[in-house]
Amino acid sequence: MKRLLTIFAALLAVSSVVAVSYKNNTYQKLADEYTRKAERALDAGEYALAEEYAAKAEENAALSEAYIKGMLARGDCDKVMQEAARRLAYAQSIGAETSFPMAFTAAQEAYTSAQEAYDREDYATATAFANQVLAALAEIREVTPLPEFYVVRPWEDVGDCFWNIAGRPYVYNNPLLWENLYQDAENKRNLPRPSDPNLILPGMKMRIPSLTGEFREGTYNPSKDYEPYSATR
Repeated sequence: MKRLLTIFAALLAVSSVVAVSYKNNTYQKLADEYTRKAERALDAGEYALAEEYAAKAEENAALSEAYIKGMLARGDCDKVMQEAARRLAYAQSIGAETSFPMAFTAAQEAYTSAQEAYDREDYATATAFANQVLAALAEIREVTPLPEFYVVRPWEDVGDCFWNIAGRPYVYNNPLLWENLYQDAENKRNLPRPSDPNLILPGMKMRIPSLTGEFREGTYNPSKDYEPYSATR
């Protein structure tokens, strides 16, 4: 008798929690029906039958609770997945796959994993991967591509040499990387003396090789606002 009363109390507590939004799920309906049967059997003094019905009611109430938790998790996951998809689409629309290749690739891979987990109904894992998408794309923004070419200007105007050009923010932001410019086959062919990196002539169109997969496009234009090169972007 004491066990039956404990079960009834637990079932009533579950029903009160879920009644607002999920009372019509199949498991909860079965739990309610078995609860009524158990109550009728108890009133009739059929204690063994009442306990059997109460056990079935408890079992279905537990299934109902698990179902509800799953639906709540799915609802929360849907929101994060939608935001991740929206952010990924925006990143693609501004060319983030070229301006922020590492972040974009990481986001794509995380989103694929999120979709796979969602299809398995593993909403906790899907949510975690979707949040990884948002984290990877948190800093992406529309930017002017770094230049792929630079036209050498007179030394007396801007002090152009491999060292100084490499140190420009829109080139490598580090003069120590000058040999990447000099060793480029196309640049070396255009030098008056290919064996002498100290002699470059105004008007030479110098190629700026990509070092870390960064996207470069067009010729340097002093009127454009370029973000500094970063090896970690």
